Amino acid sequence: MSDNVTTESSNAALAQPRSWDRWRGRLAWIITGISVVVAVVALGANAEYFQTNPKVIEQYHSLSELASNKIAIIEIRGAIMGGDGFARHQLDQVKADEAVRAIVLRVDSPGGTVSGSDELYYRLNKLAAERNLPVVVSMGSIAASGGYYVAMANGGQDDTIFAEPSTITGSIGVIVPHFDFSQLLKRFDVTDDSITSGPLKEMLSVTKDRSPELAKKERGVVQNLVDEMFIRFKDIVRKGRPKLDDKTIEDVTTGQVFTANQAITFGLIDKIGFLEDAIARAVVLADLQEDSVRVIQYKKPQGLFDEILGGASQARSYNSLEMLVEWTTPRAWYLCSWWPVITTSYP
Repeated sequence: MSDNVTTESSNAALAQPRSWDRWRGRLAWIITGISVVVAVVALGANAEYFQTNPKVIEQYHSLSELASNKIAIIEIRGAIMGGDGFARHQLDQVKADEAVRAIVLRVDSPGGTVSGSDELYYRLNKLAAERNLPVVVSMGSIAASGGYYVAMANGGQDDTIFAEPSTITGSIGVIVPHFDFSQLLKRFDVTDDSITSGPLKEMLSVTKDRSPELAKKERGVVQNLVDEMFIRFKDIVRKGRPKLDDKTIEDVTTGQVFTANQAITFGLIDKIGFLEDAIARAVVLADLQEDSVRVIQYKKPQGLFDEILGGASQARSYNSLEMLVEWTTPRAWYLCSWWPVITTSYP
């Protein structure tokens, strides 16, 4: 009896490892299968990660999908900061693509820094001249101040600036934001006691308590800078809108914003129309036919783990920290905003 019990116990003990071995093998196959499915889905969702250009992804937009000739939509969206932003990457891509025959500049921006706006204007003009590319502008919800400045890269041609019916444009002018928190700091017994090489080194400081004489001197220096930048802005408008006379230039460069209808009346834009209207005009200027050209646009690539690990969100947070430094640095702006410090940049 005891021998039978011992034998059955031994058999059961031997059966358990064998049963576990079978399940362990099955579990390994299940995990492998799930991993393959996840990898395939991730590969499909992030296929653009494997594109040859790490900075921009080209996408088909409209017209003849199989045509070799291209019209490139370059998008200027958000505050214009300059440097190596996405707008610059789009321009570099067009420069490297000999198949591009015209540019449609899609502007949806309230403007930005003077240097950033001027840099984009310069690079657009240079690219258009070197490649003999017509530039047609399509304004979105807003194309004001620096956004309008960049739109002047149309080469001064007729019927090349289109605005949507609800577009806000204009705001031609310069602003140097400045806030004075010195009196507020006094309430907390805090004093800005910075040591400088000269009285104007702290010009535009938000914490320095100035004498009336020094404040007046600072303001005069900054006003001269603003006036000089403003003169350049008006010169750029004259080049982009050569039919405007001097009186009209003075009337439209007061910093006022205009609706699309008002902008047509003053000659700031050519026509009211949408993106497809600007594309149609670019086809004509490039001496092409709609069935022989492909319209493309560009988008930012994303890394394989951006969505999984939140890399994109982390990058945006990092950019926000950089923006905080940018906005607390005194600089001049071609910007349409009632509170410049909280503008978000998507260059």
